[in-house]
Amino acid sequence: MGTNKILRIGTRGSELALWQAHFLQKQLQEIGVASELKIIKTKGDDIQHLSFDKIEGKGFFTKEIEDQLLRGDIDVAVHSMKDLPTNAPEGLVVTAVSYREDPVDWLIVRKEAVEMKEMLKMKPNAIVGTSSARRKSQMLYFRPDVELKDIRGNVPTRLKKLEEGQFDAILLAAAGITRLNLNLEHFFVLKFDPREFIPAPAQGVLAYQTNETDLDTRRIFKQLHHAEVAQVTNVERKVLNLMEGGCHMPLGVYCKQDTMGNYHVWAAKADTWDSPLKRVQLSTSTAYHLAESVVEALKA
Repeated sequence: MGTNKILRIGTRGSELALWQAHFLQKQLQEIGVASELKIIKTKGDDIQHLSFDKIEGKGFFTKEIEDQLLRGDIDVAVHSMKDLPTNAPEGLVVTAVSYREDPVDWLIVRKEAVEMKEMLKMKPNAIVGTSSARRKSQMLYFRPDVELKDIRGNVPTRLKKLEEGQFDAILLAAAGITRLNLNLEHFFVLKFDPREFIPAPAQGVLAYQTNETDLDTRRIFKQLHHAEVAQVTNVERKVLNLMEGGCHMPLGVYCKQDTMGNYHVWAAKADTWDSPLKRVQLSTSTAYHLAESVVEALKA
């Protein structure tokens, strides 16, 4: 493929998905590649009334886009990597990953519900909005008194529900808020440490998925690949994959490489969102067998 062909990028239509797609377009433009967007509606966009225990890793937000990629209707799909199932459909590959935005979760609290002397700065028995089993289980670990309520909708919609007083606080990924440059001055924001409140595997990273046989597109994307990000997200996603059916379970995994090249992993897992949380931390000089060791420790 010469740079004269226009690359077709498949994306969801939410504000955040479009930010991701436009970010990719800018990157392609910088290396002289023209592109156009194709907006694809997914099951996750349609099912707004149901709560599902854990969105991450089930394909709710990816399947329809992957189908079009397999058919050749688009050349590349841009996904939030934490939404991408760890087992790719046959014929598709993640050719490149983006830089990593801050991977942490933020607790966004209505000012009326702030209680500075309490753990996590929320009043007793606060109503906390999240639909993620991972976030629920960790929230209960720190604050067993809170009432958890499911919340759906895109990031701006969730913030509006919080502002209206439907919740005392909500949990959101910092990456989405940062990328959309949302104004949170009406709220109190508690920014978690990813080693304490552990994010979803690959949170904050974009995955660029292509057809395995489309070598021209894959060559282009090699220029955009962040290998150092892939090294840690590969560990995080392998833990999720090895947990088998892990997408249904409350699981947080965060891997970081230090300046000496050593790997440090923090993980938290519960059997169900309301069962006891098991937390582990491992450090090693190599990524070899690291995910397996984390899984063994979580299952022990």
